[in-house]
Amino acid sequence: MNEMERFPAACRVSVAPMMQRTDRHCRYFHRLLAPDAGLYTEMVHAQAVAHARDGRFLKHHPAERPLALQLGGSDPEALAQATALAAGAGFDEINLNAGCPSSRVRVGRFGACLMHEPELVAECVAAMRERSAGRPVTVKTRIGTNHQSGFGPLLAFAQAVQEAGAAALAVHARIAVLEGLSPKENRNVPPLRYGMVYRLKDALPNLRVIINGGISSAAEVSAHLRRVDGVMLGRTAYANPWLLAELSDPAARCPGRQHALRAMVEYACHEGQAGSSLGAITCHMAGLYAGQPGAGGWRRALARHAGMPAGEAGVLLECAPVHARRAA
Repeated sequence: MNEMERFPAACRVSVAPMMQRTDRHCRYFHRLLAPDAGLYTEMVHAQAVAHARDGRFLKHHPAERPLALQLGGSDPEALAQATALAAGAGFDEINLNAGCPSSRVRVGRFGACLMHEPELVAECVAAMRERSAGRPVTVKTRIGTNHQSGFGPLLAFAQAVQEAGAAALAVHARIAVLEGLSPKENRNVPPLRYGMVYRLKDALPNLRVIINGGISSAAEVSAHLRRVDGVMLGRTAYANPWLLAELSDPAARCPGRQHALRAMVEYACHEGQAGSSLGAITCHMAGLYAGQPGAGGWRRALARHAGMPAGEAGVLLECAPVHARRAA
């Protein structure tokens, strides 16, 4: 991947934008584990980005890159304005959310309900591209909704965003049920239909297609990459973040969990100077030893020390499982 292609949707593996998960501390941690993975922010409404005087939604560490800002919204001008600010702040990609099934999002006329309005989404993409300073604009969506499913509408939606200049389409391989299911239930209840995403890639070979939804192992990632351009991991990457390291290029991957822990201690001590609490950082690290002996004790230790100032993060070095400390 050359520098012109260094954006999240061009990566083989990326971590999905997740509300209350993929904040800047989480992204810094994931980047330590996976130098070549694509990372995304939590979804932020375009109006919030445009009107935040302190630029709070655009803050990130340079080490997080390649990094994409995910925007919510359906007003082309507001999205264009937010895109310009994101480009100026150094983001490598701007992604439009057209897949969130939340009822609150739906009332605001964005998220998954936008699948019913491909022309509007295309207008938004075109407006964003005009202000992106050459950064790629991408879209994340689902295979349909409970009001509009089947391959035809999905293909029409994908063609519309492709013609508008979207560089990639990330597709969660479930429909979004817009009434009656919570966002959490929408991540599990609608059945996965990976074949729909494969078929979309076959129909639009020139569109970069990334598959998302229910993918939980390296073997599954490998199988999907034989059919589509990229794989986006969600809750699995959060619950078992070491999987990101296992999926990375062996020449660049993190050398070990203890290496990542020491780097995060150093990061936390620096963040402590700005008043961050330790728990705000370590909440994203609970799965570092998932599947390893002592993982439960590690999680309990993180909870016990969560209220400490981040500057006292050195205590974590003694909280790692004994076998991990001995192996380091």
